Amino acid sequence: MSSTTTLPVIPRAEVRPGWLAQYSEAALEPDLPIIDPHHHLADTNWGGYLAPDLLADLNSGHRIEQTVFIQVGFAYREEGPEALKPVGETERVVQIAKETNAAQSKTQICAGIVGFAELSLGAAVEEVLAAQVQAGEGRFRGIRCHAAAHDKFQYGVMHAPPLHVYMDPTFREGFAKLAQFGLSFDSWAYHTQLAELTDLAKAYPDTPIVIDHIGVPLGVGPYAGNRGGVFNEWKKLLQSIAQLPNVSIKLGGLGMSVFGFPFHKQLKPPTSLELADAWRPYILTCIDLFGPERCMFESNFPVDKGTCSYAVLWNAFKHITSGMSAGEKRLLYHDTAKRFYRL
Repeated sequence: MSSTTTLPVIPRAEVRPGWLAQYSEAALEPDLPIIDPHHHLADTNWGGYLAPDLLADLNSGHRIEQTVFIQVGFAYREEGPEALKPVGETERVVQIAKETNAAQSKTQICAGIVGFAELSLGAAVEEVLAAQVQAGEGRFRGIRCHAAAHDKFQYGVMHAPPLHVYMDPTFREGFAKLAQFGLSFDSWAYHTQLAELTDLAKAYPDTPIVIDHIGVPLGVGPYAGNRGGVFNEWKKLLQSIAQLPNVSIKLGGLGMSVFGFPFHKQLKPPTSLELADAWRPYILTCIDLFGPERCMFESNFPVDKGTCSYAVLWNAFKHITSGMSAGEKRLLYHDTAKRFYRL
């Protein structure tokens, strides 16, 4: 496909405070310790999502002890070398974390930071990784590289990366540098790219990799109306990558429109039971394949806030795990994230 071809855009589920305010729930199992290993911050996206917005969600009844900030293209440097501009995101998040945690003690926000470095720079990315680690002041844990791309559609307004980036030799040359700095890798890609991620993970067994958003089994574009077929294909791909001990998975992100669930189009927000019923097969499949010791629940806020509130989201997860042991819950909600991100 030519680079000038315009792909149809799948609109994301936008955050609508008035719509969300129509429904609320009290937190289930409010004493269960949670680390939220995946949230963002934003000046304008999703209506803006800075420390006061994050704290308001964190204080909605669940016991969130720590959070991990994940790369989203926030607060990049406006000047200097292009490759080093993403370091501005880390600098800003460190500043926000210091100020916020000094003013409250309930949740240690941004205890870990996952930033961006253009791994397609190859070996030259070493300078960026060093700068990110230094800027993180002890919080920097890894790199996320946006690889989610498809030749039939584009999700949201985010610039789509080249197809098959995980297979690119120069990208892999940059990826190889992560182990040198003791950094992990967050993969944001669709289920159609899981075979390429498997190949990457096999090639670099010493680099811890986490699959964001359960590997995104698509429910839009050519996949709309074929949920069963996509589920089977996604599960088969996960069975392969789950055999690799360096790969973990995040349980969440299903509130994004790209999954094809219609909740954000309803007149009123969904209940946690509605979400749990829809999401249960996906979540339980991941836990079955990877085990609780390599699975971690995530909020993906404010992105998933387009579908439900923070309290309802975690209630949905807690409905799904209601029959599990205390030890399994400890791993899924807290310990796996703590270990993976070295908090």
